Amino acid sequence: MPTNDKPINGQHRPNNILDLPELPPAIEDKPRLAQLRTAWKESWEEGGFLYQRWEELLKARHAGWHEIANWIKATGLLVGISLIVMMVDTAGDITSAALKGLSTVPDSPTGDGNGLWGTVDHPVRVFFAQQAAHLTVAPAALYAFWQLAGLLGLIGGFFGNAGARITWVLFGCGSLAMIWSASPAGGRAAATGIAALMWALASILALRGLTLRPIVHNHPPQFQPQFNPALHLHATLPAPAPAGDDFDDEADNIHPLQR
Repeated sequence: MPTNDKPINGQHRPNNILDLPELPPAIEDKPRLAQLRTAWKESWEEGGFLYQRWEELLKARHAGWHEIANWIKATGLLVGISLIVMMVDTAGDITSAALKGLSTVPDSPTGDGNGLWGTVDHPVRVFFAQQAAHLTVAPAALYAFWQLAGLLGLIGGFFGNAGARITWVLFGCGSLAMIWSASPAGGRAAATGIAALMWALASILALRGLTLRPIVHNHPPQFQPQFNPALHLHATLPAPAPAGDDFDDEADNIHPLQR
């Protein structure tokens, strides 16, 4: 078999495929874990992605809303909305369970209305019994809800909660109206007056620290400018003229006939 051994560009051209030079060994790829470890280290180096995000988090503690990075704002808003949704959902479940529990309260007797507390409590029970006849709820559930509202208003008002104090005021006004409506005609004024006094005494705790006077904070200003009136007159005196100039000026002022 003829061979073609003519050199090409001064190099020997092989004639057989077996005479081809060996290929360089393939570079083995790094393991995936090693690549991830390298990328993680590079991202924490100065100027890396995670390094910059960490610096933005540190600056956000002392920066204003307009100076915080946009991704921090978006994350905070997303977390806040999620918490609000969870709280509303949980509060709805708790309220539903509480109202369901109040609806299953067993009926209790209205009492005979003896004593000071009976004078106040009996008309309320009678009022709920009369109104429940036209509603789809038991009188005991209405009475239990009335007690729960008063208890929450009293405790929350004691700790200074504004909403609880509003609830306490509405609870007292509603109670007085119910007692006035359901009490016997002959003792209606006395029963309502006793209830008002009891409510006023309990309000000492529920409205603790509440004042109708405006709070005025008198803080002296840090910088208090002082005003010192003074009158300054600025007068410009003419410069004295030389002696020769004065003589020439007087000679110029002489009438021509007097010369």
